[in-house]
Amino acid sequence: MKYLKVLVCLVAAVFVMSWTGSSKAEDIVLGYTGPLSGPAAEYGQDILSGVDMAVKDVNAAGGITVGGKKYTFRLEKLDDRVDPTQAVNNARRFKSNNAIAVFNGVFNTIAPLMKINEEKGNEFIMIAYTSTPKVTEMGNKLVVATTVDFTTYVHVFADWALKKGWKKCAMVVTLGAYGDEWRNGFKEYWVKNGGTITADKPANYYTETDFSAPLAAAIATKPDVMLIGGPSATTALVIEQARSMGFKGGFIMIDQAKQDYIAKLLRGTKVMGNLIGTGGVVSVPFPGATIFEKRFTEQYKKMVTWECALNYTAVHALARAIENAGTVSDVYKIRDAFPKALANGLLGDKFPNEEFGIEKSGRMHIAASVQTITNGKSDPSSLYVWWPKTQKEFDAVKKRSAAKQNEIIWMKF
Repeated sequence: MKYLKVLVCLVAAVFVMSWTGSSKAEDIVLGYTGPLSGPAAEYGQDILSGVDMAVKDVNAAGGITVGGKKYTFRLEKLDDRVDPTQAVNNARRFKSNNAIAVFNGVFNTIAPLMKINEEKGNEFIMIAYTSTPKVTEMGNKLVVATTVDFTTYVHVFADWALKKGWKKCAMVVTLGAYGDEWRNGFKEYWVKNGGTITADKPANYYTETDFSAPLAAAIATKPDVMLIGGPSATTALVIEQARSMGFKGGFIMIDQAKQDYIAKLLRGTKVMGNLIGTGGVVSVPFPGATIFEKRFTEQYKKMVTWECALNYTAVHALARAIENAGTVSDVYKIRDAFPKALANGLLGDKFPNEEFGIEKSGRMHIAASVQTITNGKSDPSSLYVWWPKTQKEFDAVKKRSAAKQNEIIWMKF
């Protein structure tokens, strides 16, 4: 009888294990490759943290349902140190585990990834956190660009500086394809509107920590303002070193550099002087941003950046696209489902930022957050929307947005 009871218990245990196994949600694999070591590690880690938090949130809510089956996300991560070859190798490893999407935040590595993500039988969606216009000009049918085209920032930032009467600008911007595009785009608009470029001294913000040589060459030309930027941590060093070398002019920061994070590193905004750049996540008071900041800082013990927020929202957009596509494997159908998935928007009442749709080329409809610092003190931020073609479309965006009406500006191109 004793052995019979043991046998009955074993049979019951096997039954329970097989039953729970059959009801367990299946995995959808997402990959992240980016700088997780070296000077740009914090930038890469912020992107990864945003993706990681969204994956956990989707899974905690029960995952997604496709064809009557439950699925959860599984995130795989690998360091590439902004090495294109390593990034490609990482993506191939993810794909060997049937990853449907790869997240990356540096155009120097996104570009080579976009050369392989449409290979027949090895396709994956490229979730590209980059503002470079080229990412949507490559004709890739599987790209989703999760931040603003920096052309908006070029116009807004340059206009701000020119209105101050600043005509002479020196450029000390990060090396690489993204930095090259920023410098060229800014130079064209700046000169066209009456400004002059006194020096162009690109520097490697991903590997260097001493910027005294390019800064000395730039400052020697006596500029009114300097265009600077790359990852936030090294951009903070550039500001600190420029001030210590006697530069008293203004700064224009390219959008990769985040002024709220830099202010934290510099222990305030005083040394930043007069500056324009992207506004912080909570500088525009979306209710969802405030909630997100609290949850994120509790979980990850660091401040919220746009890298965290925009990639967090991108995962939720991907989850909706998968459900709308009705497939967990056909990446072309999933990519084509993004317009429908974003038809009602991901809005600031529940999310840290807002997504109103997506261009056919892959750029998401996300407003550009802009904030200035005047004499060392932060000013209120504004949101610039760039995609409306008519007043009616712009009014519809303002009506749907969780931001206040006077914080939203129509950037007409």
